[in-house]
Amino acid sequence: MPSVLDRLRKKNLHQWLPDYGRHLVRRARAARPDGVRHVLFALCDHYEPHWGKAPDDVARARVDTWADGYPKLAADFRDSDGRPPRHGFFFPGEEYQPYYLDRLAELVRGGFGEVEVHLHHDGDTAATLRAQLESTLTTFAGHGHLSRAEDDAKAPYRWAFIHGNWSLANGRPDGRWCGVDEELPLLHDLGCYADLTFPSAPDPCQPDKVNQLYWPTGDLTQRRCYEHGERARVGERHDDRLLMITGPLSLAWKRSGLRIENGALTGDDPPTAARVKTWVDQAIHVDGRPEWVFVKVHTHGAIETAAASLLGGDGRAMHTALAQYKQGSSRLHYVTAREMYNVARAAMDGMSGDPGQYFDYVIARPPVAG
Repeated sequence: MPSVLDRLRKKNLHQWLPDYGRHLVRRARAARPDGVRHVLFALCDHYEPHWGKAPDDVARARVDTWADGYPKLAADFRDSDGRPPRHGFFFPGEEYQPYYLDRLAELVRGGFGEVEVHLHHDGDTAATLRAQLESTLTTFAGHGHLSRAEDDAKAPYRWAFIHGNWSLANGRPDGRWCGVDEELPLLHDLGCYADLTFPSAPDPCQPDKVNQLYWPTGDLTQRRCYEHGERARVGERHDDRLLMITGPLSLAWKRSGLRIENGALTGDDPPTAARVKTWVDQAIHVDGRPEWVFVKVHTHGAIETAAASLLGGDGRAMHTALAQYKQGSSRLHYVTAREMYNVARAAMDGMSGDPGQYFDYVIARPPVAG
């Protein structure tokens, strides 16, 4: 019979349980913030129309499903700012076709979300990866999806990133699906301001850094350098590296027993009111600004089962559960990855009050948003 340790290792719990334990201690010691609590909710989609090697007609139908269906879902919900749910489409550069980004641009113009960068790659060097990313950024910007650091045609594009197959900074034990140890400095050099890859548990790429926003530290050219970092806090920031924004990761009870709650929304594991509460309860925040709670969850929404769930009854149930944070001393804010980063930066700069005033704090809206 497998030992407890063997069972833990099979799910790779040993890789993140130590910091999860520290998180529980931090959370227990923290006092509930006085005044209004603001919940910032971002749904980041690893949006892959060609998932499963789908042909072009299937991929186009998947994009049409979201372009046509998301405004219908969002019409029935508003946050405390009066804004509809905002979806983050992290689009894979290797799947580019003009039609896909043009249809997603319709949603961006309607205020229903923004497009960011996703990439699956394998066996690369820093030089080959840089070329792929530069091509992807130029292509996305051609559809109006990326802003620049300044109002200057030569300034870098600004963008958020999710790594395909979770293998950021060559993080897999077998070395697949990346190849570039020094990926984080390369991303930052090309204008990436935040990585939102994690949590990936039970995947082995998951670091022992959970339920926090943090700056990677140490030698950032080393494989899995994201394992080391310092929590983002009021009064401190690092402009020479990207910010790691992680979503909720916890152990939670369900009827069938203990589960790993990693914020992944699938057709088989849809959002529920209980899951929403677990996400918020992790109280992810910039140290020193506990009243601003960051909730970043993820999905592979192009897949038909996930789309049916999120655009149908399960999505409605999730937004209905989120609506409770519009009541009493809580406020709900639907945000994109860019807006979440901007609020985090405002917190680090000592800003307070309603985070809605900081959605465009340092990174401007993409041109296609108008």
